[in-house]
Amino acid sequence: MENLDNPNIENQTSINLNKSEDQFQSRIDMIELRASLDKVKAEIGKVIVGQESMIEHLLAALLSNGHVLIEGVPGVAKTITAKLLAKTIDVGFSRIQFTPDLMPSDILGTSVFSVKNSEFEFKKGPVFSNFILIDEINRSPAKTQSALFEVMEERQITMDGTRYIMEDPFLVIATQNPIEHEGTYRLPEAQLDRFLFKINVGYPNLQQEIAIIKNQHESKKEDKTEGINHVITAEQLKNYQHLVKEIVVETQLMEYIAKIIINTRENQFLYLGASPRASLALLTASKAFAALRGRDFVTPEDIKEASYAVLRHRVIVSPEREMEGLTADEIIRQILEGIEIPR
Repeated sequence: MENLDNPNIENQTSINLNKSEDQFQSRIDMIELRASLDKVKAEIGKVIVGQESMIEHLLAALLSNGHVLIEGVPGVAKTITAKLLAKTIDVGFSRIQFTPDLMPSDILGTSVFSVKNSEFEFKKGPVFSNFILIDEINRSPAKTQSALFEVMEERQITMDGTRYIMEDPFLVIATQNPIEHEGTYRLPEAQLDRFLFKINVGYPNLQQEIAIIKNQHESKKEDKTEGINHVITAEQLKNYQHLVKEIVVETQLMEYIAKIIINTRENQFLYLGASPRASLALLTASKAFAALRGRDFVTPEDIKEASYAVLRHRVIVSPEREMEGLTADEIIRQILEGIEIPR
């Protein structure tokens, strides 16, 4: 028989219990991150009614250090939401209104001859900031849009042989109108692929519409961003971004991401599938959604939630299916339903 009086048994049991508790304890402290993001939501909520999905995706992009393309009809709070988000963080903000006559130098900057120094000096353009809001990005021609390629991907600008590194954090939020096509230019695939998310913004429901009208009636402020406070510093944001990178992703979930991407390339309804950059974007975005939920590990639900915004602008529906009314979102839904969820 076992010696029940052996004191080592009690000590061993205590050690085992402690090990079990440690296994279920959060490996990364997400409390401060969640509290800060809740404050950001509260500040934005002072002005914006509804649009929870857009705000969640913007916060996920913020944590992922990725750029965002917001598409929606005029008047659904695309621009104001981006401005409010920028104001909640103590960083530089710049807005660029894209127009057909906008030149690359109007964005990046240009070299100007200095009479005082008898040499050319580089005058930085509006892109030299932390938060860049590009309104109506599809209003400018390809040569102006291509000026963003290097800065969005490599977060640097090369002018006259000199490389200028952008200051972290650096986030581009662009808006476009999907309805009006006169005087617009289709974004090239290389440009679209540099956006982490494409967020589709719809109309509010009846209750939200009533709340919007009431807020406007009761508000006495001319500037809607007035009264919005900084709740996160640039240093805090960078720390949160580093924290998100440490979130745990199990091997089977990485395989799940790979299967989703491969399926887009083999899908008969798609003319063009997603690239490896989409795999990395989906991994990063899934970590951000896990952080938004206060978890230090990714679940299949995080991957599925991120899939639509990550993939909808990276795949092209075949012309025949597009004429039948099939959308990229519908195909992505079918792909997600057809792949077994890892347990």
